[in-house]
Amino acid sequence: MPNRLDRETSPYLLQHADNPVDWWPWSPEAFEEARRRNVPVLLSVGYASCHWCHVMAHESFEDDRVAAYLNEHFVPVKVDREERPDVDAVYMEAVQAATGQGGWPMTVFLTADAEPFYFGTYFPPEPRHGMPSFQQVLEGVAAAWSDRPDEVAEVAGRIVHDLTQRSLAHGGEGLPGEPELAQALLGLTREYDEKRGGFGGAPKFPPSMIIEFLLRHHARTGAQGALDMAADTCAAMAMGGMYDQLGGGFARYSVDREWIVPHFEKMLYDNALLCRVYAHLWRSTGSDLARRVALETADFMVSELRTPEGGFASALDADSEDGAGRHVEGAYYVWTPEQLREVLGGQDAAFAAEHFGVTEEGTFEEGASVLRLARTGTVVDADRAADVRAKLLAARELRPRPGRDDKVVAAWNGLAIAALAETGAYFDRPDLIERATEAADLLVRVHMGDVARLTRTSKDGRTGGHAGVLEDYGDVAEGFLALAAVTGEGVWLEFAGFLLDIVLQHFTGEGGQLYDTADDAEKLIRRPQDPTDSATPAGWTAAAGALLSYAAHTGSEAHRTAAEGALGVVKALGPRVPRFIGWGLAVAEALLDGPREVAVAGPVGGELHRTALLGRAPGAVVAAGETAGTEFPLLADRPMVGGAPTAYVCRHFVCDAPTTDREALARSLGSSPSDD
Repeated sequence: MPNRLDRETSPYLLQHADNPVDWWPWSPEAFEEARRRNVPVLLSVGYASCHWCHVMAHESFEDDRVAAYLNEHFVPVKVDREERPDVDAVYMEAVQAATGQGGWPMTVFLTADAEPFYFGTYFPPEPRHGMPSFQQVLEGVAAAWSDRPDEVAEVAGRIVHDLTQRSLAHGGEGLPGEPELAQALLGLTREYDEKRGGFGGAPKFPPSMIIEFLLRHHARTGAQGALDMAADTCAAMAMGGMYDQLGGGFARYSVDREWIVPHFEKMLYDNALLCRVYAHLWRSTGSDLARRVALETADFMVSELRTPEGGFASALDADSEDGAGRHVEGAYYVWTPEQLREVLGGQDAAFAAEHFGVTEEGTFEEGASVLRLARTGTVVDADRAADVRAKLLAARELRPRPGRDDKVVAAWNGLAIAALAETGAYFDRPDLIERATEAADLLVRVHMGDVARLTRTSKDGRTGGHAGVLEDYGDVAEGFLALAAVTGEGVWLEFAGFLLDIVLQHFTGEGGQLYDTADDAEKLIRRPQDPTDSATPAGWTAAAGALLSYAAHTGSEAHRTAAEGALGVVKALGPRVPRFIGWGLAVAEALLDGPREVAVAGPVGGELHRTALLGRAPGAVVAAGETAGTEFPLLADRPMVGGAPTAYVCRHFVCDAPTTDREALARSLGSSPSDD
């Protein structure tokens, strides 16, 4: 019999709807039930493509004996961290403070007032490696609750007090300047892996936002080392196992330093950020590899993640069925030499094994290998490689596919809109711009509603009912601003303004601080606030970037002031932890460069407009179209000269002479020191 989760829209919650555990969604009613029964709440947080979440569900939540005990002694509450990042953030902070580590599944025991008193992540079904079994944990917590209630209340109160006393040093007065950005670059250089690309050791995550900073820093200063780190890291990722060499798109991260074996889940946010980064790398270098990867990643998002409503689904699972009917991580993607021979025959299989690094002993598990490209100067028969790739891809299509998390997350769709719009514009792919526009239409129609307040998620065109958080507003505004620049449709600038006004009204605190939830959102034990970038730009830095761009478009002093106030945190954190505030550093580069305001009086999609979009000046904003319109403030009183398309470039309240010459415009936006 289904539990209460069968009425939810989250694919993760729906995965648990048939568990014998009597799950509740996060709701006031669940905590009222805990108070009525005088039992603790078990909070279990995960997400649909989380491998260990699936493992713990199979081992414990599908076990009738465990479920019976859990239902008798607790009110079990299941939360999708992607749907409720605010709930996840608050309790993850508590888990990390108490245990020194965190992760998913996250397991937290709460009082009826939602105060945490015991924490963990994955618990096995039997004791192992020093960990108690999940059943032992349940029995211990239940005993403490009934036998030592005063002690439990004291612990919960102390934890909540400690969390609420934490204050955020956001940098105070002052903006990040040349010294802070130079220090951040030096810090990244120290952590850079010169041999393999990337930063730090294993596991290695795709440093999308850091690469964006490096590209912008090179464009502004000419620092060759910054460009080299960006280009070499992108090459290493694209040639390694984290990149799907057959179908395009990136896995979540590499488990090793060499980029050989990935964690196989594919997330929309990674692919959106990386698609945009590779497009920007091509814009800076003309790299054929960067062009190919940007386009293949865009095509992956459209073919594999696009939903019938025009949005983009959240993720593909890491796991799928193998040939023996087991659910195994990576089964869809890995190959043995024998499997190559079955598809290709002997000679082509030998060629493919060498080309893709498939060995007899395997680079993954059970003799299978993850496909990757050799990083040598070996000349490869390109036609033969393409033919082999096509045959392997066709054979892979017959394998059981990984599951898909079909929920549409507003923030991640904002990132995808920006990536697809720009990639489509750079490479003359109007279909990608159309897909970006359709996703933007969905966000306006379904997620914004009538009052411009964003809903976090939707599925099958139905909203999930949870309020958008700061990253939703920042990333969606970023996507709308990119779409406005590419399409010349000022309505997207207007929609971005609606969202950013909400940021000013409901997410902004004292001295430039930003909060992850609105001031009228559901009250949790602490109002979450985190300026550091992780897998995606922090809401704080995403909002700062969108506010800065919108101010450049409109001249709004309020938005510029808010952006500058928010960037105080980059001044504080950039020199100390640059790997964790990459998008903030990228926004700071735009601030130092202006950002430049480019108005193209002339046809949208014309030569001059395309040249403006390809300019490398950090964070430059572009408005294109007929000057008679009122959609773009930058176009006001800026006529075509002599009837020819004309570009106007301004920075720091100083404007260059208008130009009708494409090469002159390109030079003015190249941002090398000699151009200034």
